[in-house]
Amino acid sequence: MAAQNLQSVPDQPAAPGAAAPAADQGQAQLEAEGQAYFDRVISEDSRIEPRDWMPAAYRKTLLRQISQHAHSEIIGMQPEANWISRAPSLKRKAILMAKVQDEAGHGLYLYSAAETLGQSRDQMMDDLIAGKARYSSIFNYPALTWADMGAIGWLVDGAAICNQVPLCRASYGPYGRAMVRICKEESFHQRQGFEILLELSNGTPAQKQMAQDAVNRWYAPALMMFGPPDDDSPNSKQSTAWNIKRFSNDELRSRFVGMMVEQVRVLGLTLPDSEVRFNEDTRKWEHGPLDWNEFKEVLAGRGPCNSQRLERRRQAHDDGAWVREAAAAYAHKQSMKTKEFAA
Repeated sequence: MAAQNLQSVPDQPAAPGAAAPAADQGQAQLEAEGQAYFDRVISEDSRIEPRDWMPAAYRKTLLRQISQHAHSEIIGMQPEANWISRAPSLKRKAILMAKVQDEAGHGLYLYSAAETLGQSRDQMMDDLIAGKARYSSIFNYPALTWADMGAIGWLVDGAAICNQVPLCRASYGPYGRAMVRICKEESFHQRQGFEILLELSNGTPAQKQMAQDAVNRWYAPALMMFGPPDDDSPNSKQSTAWNIKRFSNDELRSRFVGMMVEQVRVLGLTLPDSEVRFNEDTRKWEHGPLDWNEFKEVLAGRGPCNSQRLERRRQAHDDGAWVREAAAAYAHKQSMKTKEFAA
């Protein structure tokens, strides 16, 4: 039987040395039963649903991860939307618009999943525009040329797929189910980026160099998308124990490098990393050193585009206030009509 979320019970004053009040004992019993149910579900590799009992730390971890993921989808629309009007053909404009719309949808799915944990969407958005919430470091880098649309699709969305496909099996039901559709759409985004780079690399020498420059600039930030090294990642181990994550940051990064090594050969380009190699002893792909100080600076809000990204998000939020007000007024009007009809 699924254990339900527990209602808090007011504390009762007790005399020194007295036995715990019956209400406290009942609460403790419910907590113990809930924990036992949660542990069994995790051990069976099954799923926790919104109404099930869950530890406060599990809920907090999910809220942090899912809201950051949602923020990343919304902020990630900016560098690509900026290129819609400058895309080289009508076909490219239409494809890029569809991709940006997909990202908005991904944010919607993820905000909805986070809301099932008790956090309102308004609060999550307020935290984002106030600079209190984080999003993926990758979106604080500038998209300088059309080739960046290819590099973002191939490297950034490729890294996202590598990271997110295992999340389809996340132990929290709403998150895992949201990821299924997101990953299907991200696969198209990755192919779109690959195709842009392939066409450029088979074009003029200047076009091929533009593609190579974009890969050079986005390669390291894409590798850092997976998060800090495992020894420096405070949340990774616990998330893996709870079956939220399935692989560590370094494991996912190694898998991604192996994927890129094969695909870059087809593109006729090179990875800007002379130390990429397959370790026969560990059976894993390895890469050269990354600038983790840069990663921390970007996360701290001091990246190339941090202030610009948040300022545009704030402006868009303010510009859309009338839409939210109109939607709320319409919903209230429909609710009143329903009540009048019922009466």
